[in-house]
Amino acid sequence: MDWLYYENEAREKGYQHICGVDEAGRGPLAGPVCAAAVILPEGCIIKGVNDSKKLTEKKRDALFDVIIETAVSCSIAFGTVEEIERDNILAATMNTMKRAVEGLSVKADYAMIDGNRLPPLSVPAEYIVKGDAKSMSIAAASILAKVSRDRLMLEYAEKYPEYAFEKHKGYGTKLHVERILEYGETPIHRPSFLKKIYAKHGYPKVQK
Repeated sequence: MDWLYYENEAREKGYQHICGVDEAGRGPLAGPVCAAAVILPEGCIIKGVNDSKKLTEKKRDALFDVIIETAVSCSIAFGTVEEIERDNILAATMNTMKRAVEGLSVKADYAMIDGNRLPPLSVPAEYIVKGDAKSMSIAAASILAKVSRDRLMLEYAEKYPEYAFEKHKGYGTKLHVERILEYGETPIHRPSFLKKIYAKHGYPKVQK
């Protein structure tokens, strides 16, 4: 597998600062969505980097530091629950990706986006379906986004211990749903994502 196929293709077109972009946290019932943008040195392959979903938490944590140290530039951005509720999850994700690209200390002149659509960027870009399994830059971004979001959810786990965020990171597991029904929702829950649960089980008491 050629992890640098898309990067090399962009370089052949004359681009130099090529960033990979990915997100984490579109599906959870709680917490923000996170996006990362990464520009790697030309020809760089970081051993062990892969789609973040294929790596253990321990491996992702170790690679997070390696990516930060190796990258020409990297940027991490969050889309808040308020933004998700106001704009919908897709728009919030696209805008968070845009902020991640704009937050790079070295300005990207080309962006490769994981998925099947493009955020509103001011630089040329392409989307790559399952790009986190095809591009080194996107895979690196997927790790930064996943680890950053998971670490934030661990902070929320300390603030709201009864919800066990450390176990499910806000995703709609059986345990998480049970805790929502028992304790109600917190300020970091996404109300629009809870409607089906409430409809099925009845509206729980609201957490103040």
